[in-house]
Amino acid sequence: MATVQLEGVNKVYENGFQAIHDLDLEIADREFLVLVGPSGCGKSTALRMIAGLETISGGTLRIGERVVNDVEPKDRDIAMVFQNYALYPHMSVYDNIGFALKLAKVPKDEIDTRVRKAAAILELEANLDRKPGQLSGGQRQRVAMGRAIVRQPAAFLMDEPLSNLDAKLRVQMRAEIAALQRELAVTTVYVTHDQIEAMTMGDRVAVLKDGYLQQVDTPQNLYDHPVNVFVAAFIGSPSMNLFEATVTLAGDGGSVQLGSHTLGLGPETLQKHPNLRNFDGKQIIIGIRPEDYEDASIATDVPENQRITSKVSLLEALGSEIMAHFRVDAPTVDSGDPDAAEDKGHTGSANAVGRFNPRSTARMGQEVQIAISTENMHFFDPTTRMAIADGA
Repeated sequence: MATVQLEGVNKVYENGFQAIHDLDLEIADREFLVLVGPSGCGKSTALRMIAGLETISGGTLRIGERVVNDVEPKDRDIAMVFQNYALYPHMSVYDNIGFALKLAKVPKDEIDTRVRKAAAILELEANLDRKPGQLSGGQRQRVAMGRAIVRQPAAFLMDEPLSNLDAKLRVQMRAEIAALQRELAVTTVYVTHDQIEAMTMGDRVAVLKDGYLQQVDTPQNLYDHPVNVFVAAFIGSPSMNLFEATVTLAGDGGSVQLGSHTLGLGPETLQKHPNLRNFDGKQIIIGIRPEDYEDASIATDVPENQRITSKVSLLEALGSEIMAHFRVDAPTVDSGDPDAAEDKGHTGSANAVGRFNPRSTARMGQEVQIAISTENMHFFDPTTRMAIADGA
């Protein structure tokens, strides 16, 4: 087992493009760390540098106590699981799992012990004599995992290993991989563009954008305390609703002007965000999670000054909840996520999404009163786009 440390790591290609900027990251022994971000953010590049498949332009990379900047991939004591499985089609499952051990001239009886143990862990015992072409996508991914497990490496590196699977199988496999990592207690770095995967699998999640580390924290802290607009919108599905607004404070409360709507802020908001006082009378960015909108006919305890009226343009009934799409007449804010299909307030019939109780009586095309949990709002500086920090 080992820690993985990146200290001021940079990656600059020959054409001058810098993919990674001064990346400082420490993955603890036995930790499951997920690297997440939109396409082109540098997450796979960072993983490939750890693996030794990409050279490091600057900084220091350690695996355990050893600096491995110039160490060959085969000598780094890591095992990598790829998106495309990379199995040998002419070999049996048994031979695919044990191939790296055979190349390393491990004794046959030990290879057999390790392969069968891995097969038992991954429920592949009945498939050891089959070829990869005879297996399902999920079984092929298990074979790729088995090949990594038998090497007993210091660290696992996984590059979007579930992206080729269908949605239902992805849900099953991400639970299996997370459970397997905890059982084997091997340091793991996992790359994905899917923030739901990141939130459900990682002990900690590192969010990257344009080669810069934005924030690294536990999934819940990322969700509850995003450091900037980008992280706020990227973490969470559906995405956080972001609007331009103006805050006005009075005594121990105040209000935000959201388009034509004035929403009251109670004392609990200023207790949670005391630095909001520095923005009295100024424009800010506010963020509202979908779950902090509710059909007011259900959220009857929400005061009148924390409600808006809007016409519902789309309802997505999911059984356990209803996704309600509606318009707020305030300018929306671009989160900076190149993968996001965001409405900027100029086109379309909706620029907000709420997660309503499934017993809501809201109907498409009708006006509905919507309650907003203003005490759960997020607030950002419009100039720096950083969260308005808590504390004095």
